[in-house]
Amino acid sequence: MASEIHRITKETLEKLKAEYHHLTTVGRTEIARVIEAARLLGDLSENGDYHAAKDDQGKMESRIRQIDQVIRNHEIVERDHSASEVQHASIVAVIYDGDSADDAQEFFIGSIEEKPDGVLVASPTSPLGSALLGHKVGEVVEYEAPSGNLTVTIHSIR
Repeated sequence: MASEIHRITKETLEKLKAEYHHLTTVGRTEIARVIEAARLLGDLSENGDYHAAKDDQGKMESRIRQIDQVIRNHEIVERDHSASEVQHASIVAVIYDGDSADDAQEFFIGSIEEKPDGVLVASPTSPLGSALLGHKVGEVVEYEAPSGNLTVTIHSIR
């Protein structure tokens, strides 16, 4: 089975490498100390601190595996801040057919790892993301969603 290629910027790759390093060094050491301290509290079957620490360890190890997969299977993409069309790492405001400009929804076109706060993510391989790529402000784009065909107008790109 081929691994998914993650299209990310160089900045995101560096951020992920730093997070990976932190989690595999400091994070693992800290969680081991917490587990050991909880283990000393007594009976593990009724030890909430121990079970919470083990749960945190599992979540951290899952994140380490996720980051490792992205680092191993990535492709660097460059942002063109002067582009007038939707590209990887664009934030696009769209208006769904029948809605007003006040109802515009913003989507970040890219990896969840690059997501700015407060903006929904549309993967470039998703129906909406792939339909928007290469289009400009004012263009009407139709795409096939799980609920049927939808039409959006590109309101803005940043």
